[in-house]
Amino acid sequence: MAERSSSQFSLSMLNLAGYFIVPAVAIPMLAELFRNDAPGRWLASGLLALFTLFYAGRERVLKAAPWGAYLYTSVQTLVVVALLAIPPHQLIVVVLFFVLSSEVTMMYPPRVIAGWLTLFSLITLVAYVRVGGSDAAAAVPIYVAGYIFFAIFAHQTARAENARAESERLLLELQAAHRQLQDYAAQAEELAVQQERNRLAREMHDTLGHRLTVSSVQLQAAQRLIPSAPERAGQMVGAVLEEIRAGLGELRRTVATLRTPVEADLALGPALKRLTDDFQRATGIAIQLSVADDLPELTASQRHALYRGAQEGLTNIQKHAGAGAAWIDLICVDGTVALRVRDDGLGLAANAGDQTGFGLPGLYERATQLGGQLTVSSAPAGGVELLMTLPLAPEQSHG
Repeated sequence: MAERSSSQFSLSMLNLAGYFIVPAVAIPMLAELFRNDAPGRWLASGLLALFTLFYAGRERVLKAAPWGAYLYTSVQTLVVVALLAIPPHQLIVVVLFFVLSSEVTMMYPPRVIAGWLTLFSLITLVAYVRVGGSDAAAAVPIYVAGYIFFAIFAHQTARAENARAESERLLLELQAAHRQLQDYAAQAEELAVQQERNRLAREMHDTLGHRLTVSSVQLQAAQRLIPSAPERAGQMVGAVLEEIRAGLGELRRTVATLRTPVEADLALGPALKRLTDDFQRATGIAIQLSVADDLPELTASQRHALYRGAQEGLTNIQKHAGAGAAWIDLICVDGTVALRVRDDGLGLAANAGDQTGFGLPGLYERATQLGGQLTVSSAPAGGVELLMTLPLAPEQSHG
């Protein structure tokens, strides 16, 4: 703020100096001409009025055309020369070059400024030598120094004003960037919250949802068996109880640590074996599991996604397929690890209902986040085939 006030004050003083210099020259000059009834008094009055008019309206002249600066400076210089030419050739007129020296500094590049200052100095020298002879030339350096002083002062003032304007522009840009960063931070926070909500929804669906689906089917079967085979129904209820306990355990682990058993304890092969054994025991659907021997060391995210893919595939088979058998294959091919879940059930139409839930959309998200793909299609021999492929890193492919 202090810099702004200082530069604006300097500019104001520079402009005000011009309005003091013009009458300081005009009043004594015209007083002398009119006191002596000089023939050129009215011409001098007109020229001084023209100089003042141009000085007051210089902004309009400068904006009038691309060459407005040259028009303004040329006209003002010719006015000074004409005033010097009016008898009795009053040398006080050269003081008007002080005003022009400061103005050309703000209009032109350095080389052109030097040219104008040189011209002002030559005109002053010629005027003094013409009026006072060669001895009068000794006074010219004083005026030349004045021209240089006004030019330097104007140059420094203009630089200060330009620096202030640039500082204000940068400050505005910085404030705008700060506001934009705040907006981005808010958006990033909102996105992180939304992603975490989606992740929690997938976790709840994949863990507790799977257990509850299996338990629901078992309870329905037990209910039908109560009249005819109460012992078998009791066994199924016991199995349901184990499923519910396991589901509660997974729920506690999800809420407490947001990590799954497959990430924390087991490799993917044993985890899938336990999953298929539990599923087959609970539903009676025969599951054939095949895990490739050359399976590389997978990351926790890859193991998690593939495990959830197998879990979701089995859940959909139980809910929709009406299948008697299913197959799960885990293989490595062409730099990817692929999970294939197939069944011999009713086909794709029966499985389409889960598209509106969290299961398959959640799997699509998991696969996409890891750079992979998920496809659900009709199996060649009937039923549905779920295929999840995830890319392997170079060290995994060669490890």
